[in-house]
Amino acid sequence: MTTTTPGPSVFRGAVGTARTRVEGRDKVTGAARYAGEIPFADLAHGWLVLSTVTRGRILDVETAPVLAMPGVLAVLHHGNAPRLNTDYVGMLGTPPDPTCAVFQDDRVPFAGWPVALVVAETPEDAREAAEALVVTYDREPHDTALHPDHPGAYPAEGHMPAETEKGDLEAQLAASAFVVDAEYTTPEEQHSMMEPHAATARWEGGRLEVVDSNQGAGWVQSELAAMFSLDASSVRVRSEHIGGGFGSKGLRAHQVSAVMAATALQRPVRVVLTRRQTFSLGGYRSPTTQRVRLGAAPDGRLLALEHRSLNQTSTVYEFVEPSAGVARVLYDADAHRTVNHVVRLDVPSPTWMRAPGEAPGSFAIEAALDELAERGGIDPIELRLRNEPEVGPVSGLPFSSNNLAACFREGARRFGWADRDPRPGIRREGRWLLGTGTAAASFGAGAAPSTALVTAEADGSFTVRITAADIGTGARTALTLIAADALETAPEKVRVRIGDSDFGPAMIAGGSMGTRSWAWAVTAAAAELRERLAVTTSIPPEGITVRSDTTEALGTLTPKERHSFGAQFAEVAVDTVTGEIRVRRMLGIFAAGRIVNPLTARNQLVGGMTWGISMALHEEAVRDRNTGGHYAPDLAGYHVATHADTPAIEVDWVDDHDPDDPVGIKGVGEIGIVGAAAAVANAVWHATGVRHRNLPIRPDRVLAPTGPEPAGGAMDA
Repeated sequence: MTTTTPGPSVFRGAVGTARTRVEGRDKVTGAARYAGEIPFADLAHGWLVLSTVTRGRILDVETAPVLAMPGVLAVLHHGNAPRLNTDYVGMLGTPPDPTCAVFQDDRVPFAGWPVALVVAETPEDAREAAEALVVTYDREPHDTALHPDHPGAYPAEGHMPAETEKGDLEAQLAASAFVVDAEYTTPEEQHSMMEPHAATARWEGGRLEVVDSNQGAGWVQSELAAMFSLDASSVRVRSEHIGGGFGSKGLRAHQVSAVMAATALQRPVRVVLTRRQTFSLGGYRSPTTQRVRLGAAPDGRLLALEHRSLNQTSTVYEFVEPSAGVARVLYDADAHRTVNHVVRLDVPSPTWMRAPGEAPGSFAIEAALDELAERGGIDPIELRLRNEPEVGPVSGLPFSSNNLAACFREGARRFGWADRDPRPGIRREGRWLLGTGTAAASFGAGAAPSTALVTAEADGSFTVRITAADIGTGARTALTLIAADALETAPEKVRVRIGDSDFGPAMIAGGSMGTRSWAWAVTAAAAELRERLAVTTSIPPEGITVRSDTTEALGTLTPKERHSFGAQFAEVAVDTVTGEIRVRRMLGIFAAGRIVNPLTARNQLVGGMTWGISMALHEEAVRDRNTGGHYAPDLAGYHVATHADTPAIEVDWVDDHDPDDPVGIKGVGEIGIVGAAAAVANAVWHATGVRHRNLPIRPDRVLAPTGPEPAGGAMDA
């Protein structure tokens, strides 16, 4: 059958309209299958066995009794597992985390290290056998305590320079009219997404296929191909629906062990991590100790700014939580110094977690700014506006756009900031002390090279194929709207397929760069397709397909400081008799580029701000220094904000766009959490007159008779 080229546009302006998720009905009815739910014939099940010691060597793995148990098919460990290639640099420019290269030697570098995989016919058989497996260790002394004067600390780069410095810091501090010199701490935090990590591996026609829950099918494909010394074309990774990621769902031990088992048994094998296992294998946000020194002239202009941050990493893999980086964007000073340090401890490897660096870093710098405003008798918003930089404080580059001032002005108007009595401990409502606080937010707006395929189908519809990942952000819906506008058609005529490495290389869902990167590729492919359709008289049954690659276009971008910005506001009530803190209301005003879908964008921003409440008041994973393991590593012992803790949160945005981006978008996935915890903490100070520099602000810290106690990275049993 021959059809003609589609006629004039029937729909324009999809971008910017509120749309429910295109896969929403499938998710709420159960039709959407997640990685752990997809059926496979002859499926076997793997269960990871984790070390019970913190540091040492494996002396023996007693496999014979376990292999004799019902349903058990195999036990993989360092004595029989295939050798893996770890001598490569991955997609993110780093070597692989040895935590993922499982069963390669007898070393145990932390509690919860994978020491074996038991494979059986059913999950129940696998778990029973795994719990029965006896592993003997040679224990060694360990160190799991993070403290600011640890002798092993050293500056580390991560994804930004370790140190930046200009001006004479000590001289400017001495010349300052008022100074803040304080230490702030944040605890270890866990991702705790709803859907667990799950992967099924199988060989089909000589090709490895992995059905997974991840933040980038191409990312996992490239890592598995390199690790198992396979040609990339012989590995396919699919990940259509993901129930949350937050930075945790890259390459992990469960995918690698599933591939090992599927190779050994020549049948599909599924490995799912339990909630407790994710505490050691899923990555986490490292605790931080941060020192901030600020000095200002009488008018509040910053003369000196120093932000030093220390985080922990494992002894086998370096990960930097770059908390000092946020100061490199938000504020300038005549003398400006920032440093990110790490210390290697006998702990699991940290990883990316929503707003890595910016979330804990904004707590420290924004709390310190609040203290500086108090000492100088300057309104906290006014102090921030007086120190807004004209160019990047460290880079010297111009901003693509910086509408932080507009966020503060609009937020102050809506929040009623002008009516605030600046004196702390004044407002009272019965047994509650009331206070309000604010903080600034910023997060980078980058884009990475991506490819996309757009097909004009014979029936007049369009199919978009891109190796994107929708981890709950609504990316699939956003791309549908972007493609519809680029193709000048209705969203109902566009089908977006994602989560398949066969669609070609593309940016992962991370760094608030996913939708921006994918949109660039989709827009480019759609533009070329429209040009071809303009000169085509008919569309063949197999359609007309155009492939884009944004590598060259991104390479020609003029260097600039590209960021989303925001202003956070919070009102809290504090009961100083019980130590209870209730957040009564929050407001966030953001400058985050062009908003593609107001409905899902608002969900993302509200979700980030809710997490900020959780960060400020609840979340804290605590290690026992004696065992190296966590106290209560589950959602019973690790507290997160619930509905009772979450007020009505108001979110809005100001006009803002990156003129160099073809759609004008920046990203909203991470900016919502940045500054939120600081706004809550600053409000607690305003309510009580007591400054809390250690998160979370637990009831016992509120009740401490001598004020908040110093935080520790671990506890003695």
